[in-house]
Amino acid sequence: MKRIYPFSLIISIVFYINISAQDAPFSRGVNLTNWFQTSTTTQIQFTKYTKQDFEQIKSLGCDVIRLPINLHFMTDGEPDYIVDTLFFTFLDEVIDWAEKLEMHLIIDNHTFDPATDTDPNVGDILEKVWLQIATHYKNRSNFIYYEILNEPHGITDQQWNSIQQDVIDVIRSVDEKHTIVVGPASWNSYNNLDNMPVYEDTNLIYTFHFYDPFLFTHQGASWTDPSMAPLSGVPFPYNADSMPEFPSSLNGTWIQSNFNNDYPTQGTVEHVKELIDIAVQFKEERNVPLLCGEFGVYIPNCSNSNRIYWYGAVRKYLEENSIAWTIWDYHGGFGLFKEGGNNLFDHDLNILLIDTLGFIIPEQTEFIIEPDSAGFEIYTDYIESRILESSYNDGIINYYSTDKPNNGNYCIYWSDAIRYNNISLDFAPNRDLYYLANNGFALDFFIRGNYASNEIQIQFIDSKTSEPDDHPWRMSYTINNINLSDGYWHHLNILLTDFYETGSWDNTWFNPQDDFDWTAVDRLSFVAENGTLDDKHIWFDNIIITNEDTAQLVDTSILVVPIDTSTTPEDSIPEDTVPSYRNSHLTSSEINIFPNPVNDYLYIELKNSEKIEGLIIDALGREIMKVVVTNN
Repeated sequence: MKRIYPFSLIISIVFYINISAQDAPFSRGVNLTNWFQTSTTTQIQFTKYTKQDFEQIKSLGCDVIRLPINLHFMTDGEPDYIVDTLFFTFLDEVIDWAEKLEMHLIIDNHTFDPATDTDPNVGDILEKVWLQIATHYKNRSNFIYYEILNEPHGITDQQWNSIQQDVIDVIRSVDEKHTIVVGPASWNSYNNLDNMPVYEDTNLIYTFHFYDPFLFTHQGASWTDPSMAPLSGVPFPYNADSMPEFPSSLNGTWIQSNFNNDYPTQGTVEHVKELIDIAVQFKEERNVPLLCGEFGVYIPNCSNSNRIYWYGAVRKYLEENSIAWTIWDYHGGFGLFKEGGNNLFDHDLNILLIDTLGFIIPEQTEFIIEPDSAGFEIYTDYIESRILESSYNDGIINYYSTDKPNNGNYCIYWSDAIRYNNISLDFAPNRDLYYLANNGFALDFFIRGNYASNEIQIQFIDSKTSEPDDHPWRMSYTINNINLSDGYWHHLNILLTDFYETGSWDNTWFNPQDDFDWTAVDRLSFVAENGTLDDKHIWFDNIIITNEDTAQLVDTSILVVPIDTSTTPEDSIPEDTVPSYRNSHLTSSEINIFPNPVNDYLYIELKNSEKIEGLIIDALGREIMKVVVTNN
């Protein structure tokens, strides 16, 4: 983004005046969760949120978004942790939205596992990753913030404080401009704020999280130890007459002790304020800006009225003490939307909660599914918006494969799936496809692979209603009319009327009853229904529903040759040795071979030759396999 130098200088001066004062330069916002919290960059469904979502969040009166990111997973891993360029592509665009809307954006390193203690050696990873992040964003606006690590735990204050100081120093070696968000050990607890050193860096915001009383805020949570899933109906504030029966499965745990002995005194507004006062005292004594980066109540097992009461008490007290906040979360189990809705901004916001948080209340209307009367895209270069990735998969799915897509920049790559694994694309909200199914519309896409068997089944699955005899019924189509072993793109145009009902899995199997409902389609799935797809590679591209069979096969020349390393004993291949190729007779005008080094598969593109024969060898010159490629 271009800037005029004098203007940038003025903005910088204003920023440092704000940050050197006691208050943060923003006041209230949300955590945008379950977006960048994936195991790899290629699992990010980038279109899950758009600039419109940022505009809607701002319209509530928010001026800050905290963006949790599994930052260490956005790299190639040890030893160098090189940040994926695709990740930068995604985050760059998000930052563009924030800057254009003048929304503060916290890049929150949320590489976090509540069940695993923070590694005392994590500093090595943090320094490598944050050096790259800071180098990449050092010239962006002051709306961008760096949060070093979410909720370090199982590590001493002394260890964590030292690590955090080293990371601050590494960031400052390349970027003195951007504010860094720092927090204490023990899950960013307010109790540990005072154990933090007096950092010399003055361009910092200090953060803590607040979920007390925990018995109330986390009733129903399955990730606690032990699971609090059986606990339900605990009121806030405490009322002896309203307390639920304690679940016998939790007898003898700390939860029982807290329920019987502690909650009567902890479940009060006065106690909540006493705990927040610990953070307030730190803020006043240090004269530093403070952010409550997370606070919230889990929805499923808590009454809405009790939940809202708690939010009101916490939010008001934070603001009375000039503490900025970002609620956990926006969509999700702690979010701003009504339970059981479609999470649509114009229809499903929890208005009482919006009001309690002091947000601007947007107009809400009843949501009615409108029948689709025209075709629509499901996947082009991205899964389209209002479609959620919800796959069940043990293998590899890459939604941004650059393995010669038919057109555009990306295609979907799928490999090593076991039986019943799937690529599942959930329509959110459900779609009414009745008109399309009865008027000549088809599912249109490209598919490519490296095997001959017909094991992929395509399924439309409808939504389960509250009727006792209803189930999520399937309309299915098995791909059985093409041979994928040639490795070329194949274009399929399958009429919706060619799909047939195949039953339902709803904790047990139900045979088809001709009950599939095209007016309430929940998702589209590509399923390894008929067998395991181990060592098989499949690509999809340009998945749409259309009544025009006009898609063009653009790429007609590529053959995929899988690398079968099973012919070479595993213990005979030294570590860090990968297959390669040797091309001593052909020129680039005759053949194109990539990638090199090879990972799971090799592309061979013949240009002038009709046929080649050769060997695939590893880096030590040992034969992996023979290969014959013909141009047909």
